Amino acid sequence: MASLLKEKSVKKADAKGKRKADDMEVDQQERAPAAKKPRNKQRVLMLSSRGINHRMRHLMNDLEVLLPHVKKDSKLDSKNHLNLLPELADLNNCNNTLYFEARRHEDLYIWAAKTPNGPSIKMHVQNIHTMDELKMTGNCLKGSRGVLSFSKEFDESEWGKLTKEVFTHIFGVPPQARKAKPFVDHILTFSILDNKIWFRNFQIVEKDPLQPNGPPQTSLVEIGPRFVLTPIRIFEGAFNGATVYSNPEFVTPTAVRSAAKREKGEKYGHRKDAQAERGARKDQRKLDEDELATSKVFA
Repeated sequence: MASLLKEKSVKKADAKGKRKADDMEVDQQERAPAAKKPRNKQRVLMLSSRGINHRMRHLMNDLEVLLPHVKKDSKLDSKNHLNLLPELADLNNCNNTLYFEARRHEDLYIWAAKTPNGPSIKMHVQNIHTMDELKMTGNCLKGSRGVLSFSKEFDESEWGKLTKEVFTHIFGVPPQARKAKPFVDHILTFSILDNKIWFRNFQIVEKDPLQPNGPPQTSLVEIGPRFVLTPIRIFEGAFNGATVYSNPEFVTPTAVRSAAKREKGEKYGHRKDAQAERGARKDQRKLDEDELATSKVFA
């Protein structure tokens, strides 16, 4: 009897030990940390060069309002030392850079770059219209996140795919951004037409203003700003490196202005030549004065 009691007690102890081990395994499985989702940690450094005018400055302010994850810095003194920009982005804890480069106080170029390894895109900005200038009826919450919309032409070329990826990193507001608000009420559209990128910003209106109590009807109302980007070159690195893409159709604005001045100069030259020919014909038509002419007799 004593041996039977001992065997029963040993079996009970083993069962309790197994139960405890099983419970520990379950607890460890429950306490195991779940796989973390990849966080969108995009931050953008925005700065400009010396020599920007009021229109360029207002465009920068409009983009800063639209992108709450932007860190604005002071102007860069030298236009020839763009290799300093990756260091500035690193100091400001940013992994993207938007650099506004002004030339001759009238030409604006935008550099969109991933720092510190690249790539970087240089673009010429045309047809700038700011929010204050347009005075559109659309409106959106300051700090809200926007939906990015790209036309299908971006997927039809290699430079378009690369530009789309860079713009997604720069203009896509992370949900964890410090100044971002948890609302999505506007759309940033990028469209390719004539090898140019057209930028527009629209408000998402879910109700018809004429029938506020009627059924929901989604529509778009433009807010601004609007501008057109002409890609010039895409570099492999950040503001340097090998040329990945070069736009063969791009003509510098200086060349356009010189051609217009040359055309005006040619018009002036043709006018002066015609004036000289007219004077020569007039001289040929003059008759020799007679000796008995009134002007000589009564002189």
